Amino acid sequence: MAVFGVDYAWGRPGVAALKSAGAKFVCRYLSHDTTGKNLTRDEADELSGAGLWLVVVWESTASRALDGRAAGEADARDAAAQAEALGMPEDRPIYFAVDFDATSGQQPAINAYLDGAASVIGRGRVGLYGGHGPVKRAFDAKKITYGWQTYAWSDGKWDARAQLQQYSNDHDINGVSTDYDRAVKSDYGQWRVGASPEGDDMPDYVSVGIKTAQQLPPGKWTNVNWNVDYSDAEHQHSDGGGPSVLTGSARYALSAALTVGGVPAGTLIQARVVEVEIADTDKFEAGPIQDFVAVGEQTNVLYGLAADTVREDHRVRLQLVQHGQAAATLTSGSAKVFFWR
Repeated sequence: MAVFGVDYAWGRPGVAALKSAGAKFVCRYLSHDTTGKNLTRDEADELSGAGLWLVVVWESTASRALDGRAAGEADARDAAAQAEALGMPEDRPIYFAVDFDATSGQQPAINAYLDGAASVIGRGRVGLYGGHGPVKRAFDAKKITYGWQTYAWSDGKWDARAQLQQYSNDHDINGVSTDYDRAVKSDYGQWRVGASPEGDDMPDYVSVGIKTAQQLPPGKWTNVNWNVDYSDAEHQHSDGGGPSVLTGSARYALSAALTVGGVPAGTLIQARVVEVEIADTDKFEAGPIQDFVAVGEQTNVLYGLAADTVREDHRVRLQLVQHGQAAATLTSGSAKVFFWR
C-alpha cells in the first residue's frame, strides 16, 4: 500500500475515528441521491480542516455508463456543479462509477459515456471507477486520465496506470462500514476545500522492478533484489541493481507486487520491510510481517506498508521467506515507495 484511505456512503465515521484508523484521504459520493449518500459542504470543510484529502466519484446507478454519451454529458454537468458547490478546485478530477462486472462488449457504450463527460469537464479531469476490465480498456482507448480500480471483478490483476486501488471491503470504523483504498500515485485526484495538492503534498517516489529470477531458499529471510528502475528522480536505488530502495531520513509508504513460483499449494510465504544500517547491514529493524499462502505453481504476493519513518543512516529493503521444503523462485515483481523528506 502507498497512501491509505477509505470510502463510504451514508455513514459518517467522523474525523477522529478516520485519523485514528490511519486514513490520509476519503473518497466520497456525488449523485442525485437525497437520502444522505453525498458529500456535503459541511463535511468537506470538516475533513479538509482536519488535514484529510478528498476524492469524489459520481454514481447514480451502477450501470449508468451503459446509457452512452448523452448520459455522460448530463452526469458530468451535474457532477461538476456539485463539486464546485463543495469547494473542489476546478482542476481536480471526478471519477465516474462502473459499479458492476462490465464486459468487453459493453465497453463501447462506456467509452461513449466517458466521451460525453470529457466534452463537459475536459479529458484531463475524467476518471473511472471499476474492475480491471473496464479500467484497462478505458486507459487503452485514452478515454480517461484517472483510474480507481476495485479488486472486485479483477481476478487479482491491477492496472499499473490506475492511481487508486480499492483493495478490501466492509471494514468497521466507528460503527460505519467502510472500504479500504490505497493511492499508488502521488496525484490521485485529491483536494481540500479551495486547495489542490502541491509542493510537500506531492511525495517523491521510487518505482523498481524485477526482470531476473531470484532464488528463495526455504526458511530464510531473503532480500528482494531490484534490477529495473522505472522512476527514481532522487537516485535512491542503485541503477546497477540491489535491495535498497530508500535512504533515510524520510517518511514513506511502500507497496509491492511479487510472483513466487515453485512452492506447493498451502505453503506459507511471508514478507516484511526492514530498515538496515548503512554502516552495517547486518543490523536492522524489521517492520510488520504479512502472511500469504501459496495457491499453486505461481503465487502473487501483494505487500503493503501504509506509513513508516526510516531514520538517518538507514535504508529500506523488502524481504521474503518461504517455508517450503525446497528452494523456490521469485520470478517477477515491482515495488513503489512514496516518501516525504
